[in-house]
Amino acid sequence: MSQFLFPSKQNIHFVVNYRMVSEEEQPIFYRGAIYVNGTAHAAVGAATGFIVANNFQSSPTTTFLLVSLGTVSGLIPDLDIDGKLRGKITLSHKMFQTVGQLIGILMIIYSIYEATNTTRYLGIGIGLGLMAIASSIRQKHMLTITGIGVLAGGINLQEIWLMLLGVYILIASFVAHRSYTHSIVGILFVGFIASKLELSLGVEGVFYTCLIGYISHLITDSKLLPFNKRGIKLFLPLSSKEV
Repeated sequence: MSQFLFPSKQNIHFVVNYRMVSEEEQPIFYRGAIYVNGTAHAAVGAATGFIVANNFQSSPTTTFLLVSLGTVSGLIPDLDIDGKLRGKITLSHKMFQTVGQLIGILMIIYSIYEATNTTRYLGIGIGLGLMAIASSIRQKHMLTITGIGVLAGGINLQEIWLMLLGVYILIASFVAHRSYTHSIVGILFVGFIASKLELSLGVEGVFYTCLIGYISHLITDSKLLPFNKRGIKLFLPLSSKEV
């Protein structure tokens, strides 16, 4: 904790205490400043899923699915973190482990209900492997290997959306924070994944939930909100200017 002394015109001195904190430590409100952290992104994404579900007058089960997809979509842009940047990210190391384990669980559930015979057991095995890897590997390697596992699972299950998600995770594990995953390129790629996922599940609202949930993350990270000192490189690779 340090102090700064600020004089005023009335010769009244103001003492301001400050403490340097990482983005992982920052809450939504901190000493008068506002920060958008992982929890806020997830909340906005979940709200997006609920609104879409309400618009389509979805059943309770479908509403839960859309809220879950909105939550995940609101967090996905921050998968663009490698080990070297882990100290500057919004999500914590444990959050990455949770995402990897969640993907493994979803793959197991999907394999049980959607796959047949040999592919079912293979999908379950890959899901369990992802969960084990996500629990034990170091962060700088975990995301890349998770991407490979998801890609392999998609190939095994012959699901285009899962293959594309694996490719997205693989690419994201090598790019800088708030770069390509926070750009129009990322939006288009995720939109394509979402369209294939909706086609696979046959559930209305999946596309809109995933796409709007993803875009909501970019908006809350951009300079459109006056409290954001940093923006996003929305127009990569044409321009690296932050907006």
